[in-house]
Amino acid sequence: MVIRVRVPLDLHAVATAGSAAFAMATPLRVRELLAFAVREAIGLRAPIDKLERSLRRTLAGLERGDYLLTVDGRPYYDGEDVVVCSNPADVRFFLAAPAGPRRAQRSRVDH
Repeated sequence: MVIRVRVPLDLHAVATAGSAAFAMATPLRVRELLAFAVREAIGLRAPIDKLERSLRRTLAGLERGDYLLTVDGRPYYDGEDVVVCSNPADVRFFLAAPAGPRRAQRSRVDH
Protein backbone atom coordinates (compact mmCIF):
# COMPACT_ATOMS: atom_id res chain seq x y z
CA MET A 1 0.00 0.00 0.00
CA VAL A 2 1.34 3.46 -0.89
CA ILE A 3 0.15 6.64 0.80
CA ARG A 4 1.37 9.98 -0.48
CA VAL A 5 1.68 12.34 2.48
CA ARG A 6 2.00 16.09 2.35
CA VAL A 7 4.72 17.04 4.78
CA PRO A 8 4.41 20.36 6.63
CA LEU A 9 7.33 22.73 6.29
CA ASP A 10 9.36 23.65 9.35
CA LEU A 11 9.17 27.41 8.89
CA HIS A 12 11.02 28.04 12.15
CA ALA A 13 14.07 26.13 10.85
CA VAL A 14 13.92 28.06 7.59
CA ALA A 15 13.74 31.41 9.39
CA THR A 16 16.39 30.53 11.98
CA ALA A 17 18.93 29.06 9.57
CA GLY A 18 18.12 31.47 6.76
CA SER A 19 18.38 28.61 4.31
CA ALA A 20 15.83 27.44 1.79
CA ALA A 21 17.32 23.95 2.05
CA PHE A 22 15.22 23.39 5.17
CA ALA A 23 12.11 24.14 3.12
CA MET A 24 13.00 21.32 0.71
CA ALA A 25 13.26 18.59 3.37
CA THR A 26 11.62 18.34 6.76
CA PRO A 27 12.87 16.16 9.64
CA LEU A 28 10.10 14.26 11.42
CA ARG A 29 9.82 11.28 13.71
CA VAL A 30 8.44 8.25 11.91
CA ARG A 31 5.47 8.18 14.30
CA GLU A 32 4.57 11.77 13.28
CA LEU A 33 4.76 10.87 9.61
CA LEU A 34 2.62 7.79 10.30
CA ALA A 35 0.01 10.03 11.93
CA PHE A 36 -0.23 12.00 8.66
CA ALA A 37 -0.41 8.76 6.66
CA VAL A 38 -3.12 7.25 8.87
CA ARG A 39 -5.12 10.49 8.67
CA GLU A 40 -4.81 10.39 4.88
CA ALA A 41 -5.87 6.74 4.77
CA ILE A 42 -8.95 7.03 7.01
CA GLY A 43 -10.02 10.43 5.73
CA LEU A 44 -10.09 13.94 7.10
CA ARG A 45 -13.63 13.58 8.45
CA ALA A 46 -12.88 10.53 10.58
CA PRO A 47 -13.32 11.16 14.32
CA ILE A 48 -10.21 11.79 16.40
CA ASP A 49 -10.75 8.64 18.50
CA LYS A 50 -10.67 6.52 15.34
CA LEU A 51 -7.45 8.27 14.27
CA GLU A 52 -5.87 7.59 17.67
CA ARG A 53 -6.89 3.90 17.66
CA SER A 54 -5.68 3.43 14.10
CA LEU A 55 -2.37 5.13 14.85
CA ARG A 56 -1.82 3.00 17.99
CA ARG A 57 -2.48 -0.18 15.98
CA THR A 58 -0.21 0.97 13.17
CA LEU A 59 2.67 1.79 15.53
CA ALA A 60 2.21 -1.49 17.41
CA GLY A 61 2.32 -3.40 14.12
CA LEU A 62 5.53 -1.61 13.15
CA GLU A 63 7.15 -2.49 16.48
CA ARG A 64 6.04 -6.14 16.22
CA GLY A 65 7.48 -6.35 12.73
CA ASP A 66 4.13 -7.13 11.09
CA TYR A 67 5.13 -4.97 8.14
CA LEU A 68 8.04 -3.03 6.71
CA LEU A 69 7.68 0.71 6.35
CA THR A 70 9.56 2.71 3.75
CA VAL A 71 9.58 6.47 3.33
CA ASP A 72 10.75 7.60 -0.09
CA GLY A 73 12.34 4.18 -0.53
CA ARG A 74 14.26 4.06 2.78
CA PRO A 75 13.23 1.41 5.34
CA TYR A 76 12.27 2.33 8.92
CA TYR A 77 11.62 -0.05 11.80
CA ASP A 78 11.00 2.21 14.80
CA GLY A 79 8.48 4.99 15.38
CA GLU A 80 11.15 7.04 17.17
CA ASP A 81 13.51 7.10 14.18
CA VAL A 82 13.92 10.46 12.46
CA VAL A 83 13.23 10.70 8.76
CA VAL A 84 14.11 13.64 6.55
CA CYS A 85 11.60 13.72 3.75
CA SER A 86 10.58 15.92 0.90
CA ASN A 87 7.11 17.15 0.14
CA PRO A 88 5.20 15.00 -0.67
CA ALA A 89 6.61 11.84 0.92
CA ASP A 90 5.73 8.37 -0.32
CA VAL A 91 4.96 6.12 2.65
CA ARG A 92 4.76 2.45 1.74
CA PHE A 93 3.71 -0.50 3.82
CA PHE A 94 4.90 -3.99 2.91
CA LEU A 95 3.63 -7.02 4.77
CA ALA A 96 6.38 -8.97 6.45
CA ALA A 97 7.38 -11.93 4.32
CA PRO A 98 5.48 -14.98 5.44
CA ALA A 99 7.49 -18.02 6.39
CA GLY A 100 5.92 -19.76 3.41
CA PRO A 101 3.93 -22.94 3.31
CA ARG A 102 5.57 -25.74 5.15
CA ARG A 103 6.48 -28.65 3.02
CA ALA A 104 4.92 -31.85 4.12
CA GLN A 105 7.50 -34.04 5.74
CA ARG A 106 7.59 -37.44 4.16
CA SER A 107 7.82 -40.04 6.77
CA ARG A 108 10.27 -42.72 5.94
CA VAL A 109 9.36 -46.13 7.07
CA ASP A 110 12.30 -48.49 7.35
CA HIS A 111 11.36 -52.06 6.73
